Amino acid sequence: MLKPLRQGLPPLDPAAVSDAASCALPARYEAVREARSFTRRTLDQWDVGERFDDICLVVSELVTNALRHAVPGEPERLSAPQTPAVRLHLMRWTERLVCAVRDPSHDTPVPRDSDDFSAESGRGLFLVDSFSDSWGWHPLAGTLSGKVVWALFRLRPAE
Repeated sequence: MLKPLRQGLPPLDPAAVSDAASCALPARYEAVREARSFTRRTLDQWDVGERFDDICLVVSELVTNALRHAVPGEPERLSAPQTPAVRLHLMRWTERLVCAVRDPSHDTPVPRDSDDFSAESGRGLFLVDSFSDSWGWHPLAGTLSGKVVWALFRLRPAE
């Protein structure tokens, strides 16, 4: 999952992750609130104060996009046992944090035209791009099906 995260930064060693947490999210829109709560609790434990608001906003957008565009059917009408899971991963290194949302879709996430900012929807990836230092996606390999959409945040080194 970490291979694409080397854009302009020293390589990440997956073994050097100082903290990691993840949670499965049900296929209903209340999962966005659950993802924010999970992220708040995790970031409080990790003492990531300076990027707290940006990270919570991006997590909300990534989870909303997964539910809206990657989960088959209407999320409000789906029962959790029948639906593929959306999973939120948070990984922290000394000077960066990655939020990654895994979903069952193989579709490429496509940002909407930023000129249409007044549209009712479609601003999610624009916000992810604006509030994170980098973002991207890649298909899953092996036994997992779907994709991961990730956002990277640079953190200040501890003093």
